[in-house]
Amino acid sequence: MKLDFKTNFPEVQRSLRQLRSDIGGRALVSAMNKTMAQAQTQMGREITSEYRVTSAYVRERLRLKRAAFRAGQFSFTAELIGGNGKKRSSNMIAFLERSVSLAQARKRGKEGTLNQLRFQVRKTGGKKIITGAFIGNKGRTVFIRTGKDRLPIKAVSTIDVAQMFNQKRINRAVVGTIRARFPTIFASEARFYVSKFNAR
Repeated sequence: MKLDFKTNFPEVQRSLRQLRSDIGGRALVSAMNKTMAQAQTQMGREITSEYRVTSAYVRERLRLKRAAFRAGQFSFTAELIGGNGKKRSSNMIAFLERSVSLAQARKRGKEGTLNQLRFQVRKTGGKKIITGAFIGNKGRTVFIRTGKDRLPIKAVSTIDVAQMFNQKRINRAVVGTIRARFPTIFASEARFYVSKFNAR
């Protein structure tokens, strides 16, 4: 899921018509990037308030595609992108009950007490027990056997940041931040670039 600028800001459009094209373009690009950086921070806060993940986990999976100004050529699109474009899910290891260390979890798996592994995805939700789940891949992955035999096995996946990013409440809060802050940030950037131009 991508979040980009698709909303018209009348006050920004009026200001752009009054500015030189290069000044207006530079101010617009800078304002878009600063606004989206704030939106990225807001998105991280919204996700960590609802889901049982760390800020570092979210930052790794939220990409910011910056608008650009190069040699008179403008790229007026700034995008906030959830996920890396390839992975659409997360392994359940990210949501292992934090009171259980990976060493304890692996020990339980060897002892056959697999149903003691508990997971929690949402902060307001209950813990989930996945019967037969075990941890492998040097503590990086939760697996489950697909039959009665030792093999084959499959990784146990769940929602990742790309899907968290697309939740209506979270998306609405971040879009609200963009709409509230962008005109003010643009006005500040426009003043900066005008003063920079006049100082030549």
